[in-house]
Amino acid sequence: MLCAHLAVQAERAGDGPVFLIDTDPQGTLSTWHEHRAAETPQRVEVPLPHLAQGLEALSARGASYCVIDTAPTRTDENAALFRLANLVLVPIRPSPSDLWAAASTVAMLKEVGTPFLFVLTQAKANASITAQAAAALSHHGPVAETFIADRVPYAAAMTDGRTAIELSAKGPASLELDKLWSNIKSCLHANMKRAQQV
Repeated sequence: MLCAHLAVQAERAGDGPVFLIDTDPQGTLSTWHEHRAAETPQRVEVPLPHLAQGLEALSARGASYCVIDTAPTRTDENAALFRLANLVLVPIRPSPSDLWAAASTVAMLKEVGTPFLFVLTQAKANASITAQAAAALSHHGPVAETFIADRVPYAAAMTDGRTAIELSAKGPASLELDKLWSNIKSCLHANMKRAQQV
């Protein structure tokens, strides 16, 4: 859900072209894209062993961003993917089970050395657990300032290849995603600037 929405938001913000790659065997992102009528964002299929070359080819084609959906349990493959990333987004629901499950991903990211950003999703408005989760996560890495609330349009829009943004251009989900995309771009640019200075 997050990959689809952020890719559409990036295109909407004028930051395209954006390309999608689905490495999750479940293929949820691919299925969503197959149901999509709009031409952007574009999806490409790149075999994992050739992903580095595929990303170089996309860059040569003028890609501004490439959003890659990963499987949560494929540790070795994800470690290789993380090494190719400029920034890894770690979506977390504000629940103890999600916080515990994230520990292994965070350990892997720190070992690989790739910058990452926690994104709280399905957050309940004004719930203390959301603030507690953000505080707990902040001890392990940066947390996006904007949370994605638990809203029906996020899931409902996915059924026919759309996003909540496209259901309501000025709705709460649209405002959230606009702010979140700005958070992500700021984090990405700051990390790239630091990398250039090293």
